[in-house]
Amino acid sequence: MNDSFLLNAAEVADLTGYQKPNAQFRWLEREGFPFLIGGDGRPKVLREIVVRRLGGTAHEKQRPAPQLRLT
Repeated sequence: MNDSFLLNAAEVADLTGYQKPNAQFRWLEREGFPFLIGGDGRPKVLREIVVRRLGGTAHEKQRPAPQLRLT
């Protein structure tokens, strides 16, 4: 799992379905995802917003694995 607070370029492409930043901008705007344009010309999207929008929580804790006890 990526612990960065921003989606990386591959994740933005996966989310939007587009590789080119201009197409990504249009998709993000149309779908109501807030973003900033970085110095590299690519959209910067907060991971937490995407996770929440898709029905999860950004801070979900993993359940501990079951422990086998031999007594």
